[in-house]
Amino acid sequence: MEGRNESDSSNDDSSAGRARGEFGRPLDDTVNHVPATLSDRGRLYALLRANQAVTENLDLPMVLQRIVETAVELVDAQYGALGVIDPVHGGLEQFVYQGVSPAVAKKIGHLPEGHGLLGALIDDPRPIRLEHLCEDDRSVGFPPHHPPMDSFLGVPVRIHGEVFGNLYLTNQQSDGRFSLEDEQLVGALAATAGYAIKNAQLFAETQRRQRWSAATAEITATLVSVEEREPIAVIAERVLEVSGAAHVRIVVPTEDPARLSIKVARGIGADVEGTMVPAVGSVSGAVLEGMNPRLIEDEDFSRIHPLLPEGHTPGSVIAVPLVANGQARGVLLAVREISAPRFTPSELEMVADFAGQVTLAMELADARNAQQQIVLYEDRTRIARDLHDHVIQQLFASGLELQSVAGTLTKRSNIERISNVISTLDAAIVQIRTIIFSLSSTAPGSTPSLRHQIIDLVNEFDGGLAQTPTVTFAGPVDLVIAGGLADDVIAVVREALANIAKHANARSASIAIAVEDGAVKIDIEDDGVGISPDGRRSGLANLEERAARRGGRFILDAGMVGTRLRWHIPLTANKNSDEN
Repeated sequence: MEGRNESDSSNDDSSAGRARGEFGRPLDDTVNHVPATLSDRGRLYALLRANQAVTENLDLPMVLQRIVETAVELVDAQYGALGVIDPVHGGLEQFVYQGVSPAVAKKIGHLPEGHGLLGALIDDPRPIRLEHLCEDDRSVGFPPHHPPMDSFLGVPVRIHGEVFGNLYLTNQQSDGRFSLEDEQLVGALAATAGYAIKNAQLFAETQRRQRWSAATAEITATLVSVEEREPIAVIAERVLEVSGAAHVRIVVPTEDPARLSIKVARGIGADVEGTMVPAVGSVSGAVLEGMNPRLIEDEDFSRIHPLLPEGHTPGSVIAVPLVANGQARGVLLAVREISAPRFTPSELEMVADFAGQVTLAMELADARNAQQQIVLYEDRTRIARDLHDHVIQQLFASGLELQSVAGTLTKRSNIERISNVISTLDAAIVQIRTIIFSLSSTAPGSTPSLRHQIIDLVNEFDGGLAQTPTVTFAGPVDLVIAGGLADDVIAVVREALANIAKHANARSASIAIAVEDGAVKIDIEDDGVGISPDGRRSGLANLEERAARRGGRFILDAGMVGTRLRWHIPLTANKNSDEN
């Protein structure tokens, strides 16, 4: 370098010059902080080695610890610490120390929060150098079990002009006090440390974004696959894993505007699923209404109290709306422990972006499911139409022809045989009509008819019965039975099926619902063991009360084998009462 003259610099490659301008800033800041009077080349080399030590790692916790260790070694201090300033509340958010053993630290207990002399450096970020720490008016002393400390050096660590934290060094061991040269050396180290911290922060944020991107891709693939999983449950699980939260809640609206429900809970206290919480005055209610994500701090914790495990004090909370098709489907809350780092605005942005991408995938999955439902509805409608137009007509025509044949016969036994076949054909037609109603499922987005609700109810109990009960309808069932009367009819069928499934041990059962002779008639039969005299009859009493309230009759015929339930209600009076 001694033989290089000014003209040699003109031969620098332009890209190398730009790189030097971009990456040489930490070195420039370090050189600017080096004492001009520094005569000990060994200390200069020590500073360069210290700079290398704090910049060779990208893991933020390791970078912070390495900065403290290097500063202690650079100025021969006994103890050192780096206090990280809380950007929201002030004080110290983290306190990374060196020289105090774990056993002593445990006895001391609570780490410093940034009061006294430590707080003075936060309030006025300029170096503080003291020969005797206890003689300064700003010193507030030490807690029990704290090791004695005398000489003190405090230097701020800045990142792009903003103070990130402060380096604290005590008990200079070789001279008993810190010199101006020590202060300038630590200042030079702090300049490099600021860049090392910033690089580690950027690296950590890049990794977080990669994890959120991977989670988004995974959930999107899950939602658009054929796997049957609750989408918001998948969201909660992935947020808990990626965000570092202690617990995650997804709160959804209910029919009551004043109440919300905890739909999904993961992490600590996950047994709160299904719990109702107030909407008015709560953070979840505000986020649902405004559909804007929020970073919740201490003053708002009381507004999410019902969502927290008992005795749990959160450190910070993220609340993000789950918006699909322009409507808020729920609120995602991720809660960190008080001992964990607080959520940052960039993390709020990541979670909100994740939620937005996922709800978009939910919209696509809903559209796909709706399309599949439409295709299924069209196929079932076509099959039902074919059964009605061809099979039933053919069976009906065959029955008519058999009747005409029976009219030409003289032998009574042959006439009875043909009559039995005709009756069988009539029963088959009734069953096929029920199947047609079952196949003609309700169109997507429309309200299911009473017939469909009854058929769905029968299918619901299918697993507890030896075989699916036969269901028949007669008369204008869907036109006449509506409102509260429809609710009673469904309740009667549900109670009867529950008794058959739990107690009857029946091989077969039948359900007949008819609107005829000015009445609604429900007849349900099974071939089971009947009803025990000692059994609970609260459900049957409820059916009797429903019939009496509508001026009808409830009759239960239960023998040793088989049970018949009849629930008959006069139609005219009940139609008027339901309309009123």
